[in-house]
Amino acid sequence: MEHRNRRLDMALGLGLAGFVLLPWYRIDEGFYAFRWPAQFPFGAEEAPALVQMAAQGRWWLAVVAALLLAAAAVRFAAPAVSRGRLLVALGAAGMGFLVLQGFAITFGGWSWNIGEALFGPLAIGQPAMGAGAVLAGLAFLFLFSAGLAEQGVMKGDFFVIAAIALLVALVAVFVFYPVLSMFVGSVQDFDGSFEPSGFVRNMQDPAIWSLDCVIGGGRCGVAWRTLWLALMTATGSTVLGLAFALVATRTRFPFKKGLRLLTVLPIITPPFVIGLALILLFGRAGVVTTFLSDLFGVEPGRWLYGLTGIWIAQMLSFTPISFLVLIGVVEGVSPSMEEASQTLRADRWRTFWRVSLPLMKPGLANAFLIGFIESMADFGNPLVLGGSHGVLSTEIFFAVVGAQTDPSRAAVLAIILLCFTLSAFLAQRLWLTGRNFATVTGKGDGGVHPALPRPLAIGVNALVIPWTAFTLVVYGMILVGGFVNTWGLDNSLTFAHFERAFSFAFRDGSIAWTGVAWDSFWTTMMIALVAAPLTAAVGLLTAYLIVRQRFVGRNVFEFALMMSFAIPGTVIGISYIMAFNLPPLEMTGTALILIACFVFRNMPVGVRGGVAAMTQIDASLDEASLTLRASSWRTIRHVVLPLLRPAIVAALVYSFVRAITSISAVVFLVSAKYNMATAYIVGLVENGEYGVAIAYSSMLIVVMLVVIAGFQLAVGERRLRRETRIAAPAVARPMSAETIKEKIA
Repeated sequence: MEHRNRRLDMALGLGLAGFVLLPWYRIDEGFYAFRWPAQFPFGAEEAPALVQMAAQGRWWLAVVAALLLAAAAVRFAAPAVSRGRLLVALGAAGMGFLVLQGFAITFGGWSWNIGEALFGPLAIGQPAMGAGAVLAGLAFLFLFSAGLAEQGVMKGDFFVIAAIALLVALVAVFVFYPVLSMFVGSVQDFDGSFEPSGFVRNMQDPAIWSLDCVIGGGRCGVAWRTLWLALMTATGSTVLGLAFALVATRTRFPFKKGLRLLTVLPIITPPFVIGLALILLFGRAGVVTTFLSDLFGVEPGRWLYGLTGIWIAQMLSFTPISFLVLIGVVEGVSPSMEEASQTLRADRWRTFWRVSLPLMKPGLANAFLIGFIESMADFGNPLVLGGSHGVLSTEIFFAVVGAQTDPSRAAVLAIILLCFTLSAFLAQRLWLTGRNFATVTGKGDGGVHPALPRPLAIGVNALVIPWTAFTLVVYGMILVGGFVNTWGLDNSLTFAHFERAFSFAFRDGSIAWTGVAWDSFWTTMMIALVAAPLTAAVGLLTAYLIVRQRFVGRNVFEFALMMSFAIPGTVIGISYIMAFNLPPLEMTGTALILIACFVFRNMPVGVRGGVAAMTQIDASLDEASLTLRASSWRTIRHVVLPLLRPAIVAALVYSFVRAITSISAVVFLVSAKYNMATAYIVGLVENGEYGVAIAYSSMLIVVMLVVIAGFQLAVGERRLRRETRIAAPAVARPMSAETIKEKIA
């Protein structure tokens, strides 16, 4: 009972702090500017809910106070039999009321006629919710979770219940609510009335569904072009990612560290920069095109502009993601199982095909799914290289910002895109359902991985080496471009672009950042370094709940998480503007909206990587820890997280670089105060300052490499066995029941 009371005391303390000690409404100049304490607690904006209710005439906040007082009464006076049910009811009522009053009352008073009919007109409205309201909402959520725990739900595990409830609330606010706001707007007229004719017209558009490319030799509709491109990209990136993972872990390739570094380069580069490099190589006036034209006397073609060019650029961009997902899975295959196969006289090819490869299926499926969704949602590469062959993401962009804005068309295209990606997700689930891929158990494993079959080793090297050379050429073009006076015209070398972007001077004993790129650079680094650990934490916690816990709506919850990753960034940006530009949650023009967008846009990668890694970890490890009376939180910290280090690194790296290189959503969410690097680079490109844009991109690549190396050193490596065929011998660190007991103690 004492443990349960501590939970309630924490929730009630949060509610009290939100109601009395913090501003209830949004501060225009920003909560974290910390200028509000000067006017607290009697300022019109800065006042807490208690003062807003008593002095400002916002009487509806008394309901929040009554619910918190009722929860306090339940804490001290309610009988044990009914306490859990009462807490659930009060928590649900509190969360429901906060949402209801937030939508019902806005700046001008009642937003619904029924409110004025029931309670009369309001003398004063209310702005968007602030820190106090958010903290009170968390208090009600924890009261709800504590009530469920006291009723024995999820074996009374408060941490698991609270984590599920918190994630459901966050997904509802930052995924479903923005998308729903956009879809509602798509069937409304300008005055807010219901008008579905535009939605129906666009859904029946032949330009979307045409099959002339199959029937009559014409051009396929944009939906089928996008689907075919996604299938090609997902297949190619998965095969190449597996080849890189095998070369890095199962061969004696002499440049493995450089290989790992090279596979990371494409994802730390703004996508349109790769497109520009490909144009310089293979465009009509490109280096390779001009050389071949002069050599063979043929007229330069435009083959790069279309699905072929987009596919090459997407392979460069998304193969490293597949590698990051697959490297931990390939390393996690138990050598003992492979040695057992060879002991039973199976040759190396049969061992790989029948033992090793099937155990990699979760990683392969997740890599394919991520490649498919990334291709569907990609915006930068099709914008640069698509030409007249538009895909769904670019068509959505032009439907939103084109000469004739058509939100209904954008919504229709987004629905089609979502159907494709969720269908791929469902197919992956059906393929893996009912199979066990656990290879990491509590027993020590001192085996070594067998060598790859010779034909397979030759094949993966034949894929990896040419692709590595091609990647080096592409990045050589990018790096050289920053030192060329006028890219493609005047090839004389210069440092002027770097000086204009990143110059600095010493004035009055301090550094003055005089370069034009510094403001957006520091803003980008700050937001990315905040968003990356949040993304990894939320993603891996979600993966733990999906794999290890069984709760009502788990499959629906997992589907909901993939929505933010499946929808193009363009749609995410527009939907965030429509949802968070007005009460009850107003965040436009702030750093918070950028962080929220990055966290919930990139979180599915951490989820899929965590799911793939946790599928290989035997559940008996968790059970042993829980049997020894460790809490779920302690089990996660001391047992699960040390075994998820590859997934943690992948989530940190991916979320950090995507926060820096994302462009589609960022274009709509940046402001004068918070301008991100990619949006600034796009402005440079639009102004024709290609040299400065390339110089800025080169600097971002160097900085990201340094930070990624820091992530790797901070997280460390996972130790599962005594030695490997390639690495030097290391002290065995088996995760046995005794080890778990020592960690818990």
